[in-house]
Amino acid sequence: MPSVEETTPGAASGTTLKRALSTPLLYFFILGDVLGAGVYVLVGQVAADSGGAVWVPLLIALLLALLTAASYAELATKYPKAGGASHYTAKAFGPFAGFIAGFCMLAAGIVSVAALARGFGGDYLSAFVTLPVGAVAVVFLLLLAVLNARGIEESTRANVVATVIEVSGLLVIVVLGAWLLLRGDGDPGRLIRLGTPGKSAAGAVLSGSVLAYYSFVGFETSVNVAEETRDPRRSYPRALFGALATAGAVYVLVGIAASAAVPTDRLAASSGPLLEVVRAAGQVPPRLFSAIALVAVANGALLTGIMSSRLAFGMARDGLLPSALTTVLPRRRTPWVAIAVTTTLSMVLALTGSVATLASTLVLLLLVVFVMVNVAVLALRHDPGTADHFRTPTALPVLGAVSCVVLATQVEAQVWWRGLAVLGVGAALGAISRRAAVRKRARQG
Repeated sequence: MPSVEETTPGAASGTTLKRALSTPLLYFFILGDVLGAGVYVLVGQVAADSGGAVWVPLLIALLLALLTAASYAELATKYPKAGGASHYTAKAFGPFAGFIAGFCMLAAGIVSVAALARGFGGDYLSAFVTLPVGAVAVVFLLLLAVLNARGIEESTRANVVATVIEVSGLLVIVVLGAWLLLRGDGDPGRLIRLGTPGKSAAGAVLSGSVLAYYSFVGFETSVNVAEETRDPRRSYPRALFGALATAGAVYVLVGIAASAAVPTDRLAASSGPLLEVVRAAGQVPPRLFSAIALVAVANGALLTGIMSSRLAFGMARDGLLPSALTTVLPRRRTPWVAIAVTTTLSMVLALTGSVATLASTLVLLLLVVFVMVNVAVLALRHDPGTADHFRTPTALPVLGAVSCVVLATQVEAQVWWRGLAVLGVGAALGAISRRAAVRKRARQG
């Protein structure tokens, strides 16, 4: 019987990836990426938009995320290859659409890693030692690249440890919030207060849900490691929905604890809202919580870096990026050229400080990708794909696409301009890539 590597497309050319992820490892990969570092700053921003009932937009965002996650579950089990959204949309609508989807994801991933690298060298680290942010970011990214290149199994095992630490820190917040309520220092009445001055309850929930929705993205990065999963048809849906359910429960509990324990205006004004809960309770040293936050930032950067390199690898294998990006280490079977290129780009962004001008476009870029993926599910229903793959009810991708459009209407106009600029660059590069592919076929034929 042929091995998995022998039956995987690309095996003959030595560009396959090692299948090393079990269901538990994939579950922790998705959970760690969804929780990431966002939850440590998210609650205050959601409170500023929605009011005291932070848990409401968090719950709505979870339900909306599950719609698009169902589409990813079908496509990842139908086409278990690195490349994710780029691969799916290329199959559904052609290489140009595939390039646009992949470019949006790649841009979002590279900027996200750069932002997290700068975040690692910022206020949380300064609780222990003060170092130049740029130098810290470069060393940080180099260490992550080495771990990424060492192997997907080693990276995801490190993620398991980091995710356990992240979740433990969040559970500490839940316990401290309950303790504050029990001793009479909290206000449970804030949990039903929706709306802010000048904004209705419905408007507050919708705008808060946009921010909360961003906290759940991260699940889409996992499709780029489907090719490295031992049994993606069985493992991926279980890990995906299990991780989202776990993250949703943790988010809602953290939102309830923080909102009940700390006044809404104080929560909204803080750049470290969960640290406000720690200070109010007075039971946990702030330095300890800063250490947990650093682990969360590092873990988010590692997982996003894995996604970016696998996406670049998959796009190159589909002919959308230079073929050199498909080069893998002979023994480790990791895409070292893709890792080196994406890490270098993140370093440039981290050093130039231009991350701030691009970071606000991430939500919009991801919403564009999610619309394309939801529509691709329906467009590819004629293709049987891998046998016995997961199949989502037709209504869910339709609702998923509609929900993304609705959320996009809540994005600020200045962010739209930035997002359109990035899409314009992607469209130009996609046209060049398509023209080059046509010329190559003409020379060969």
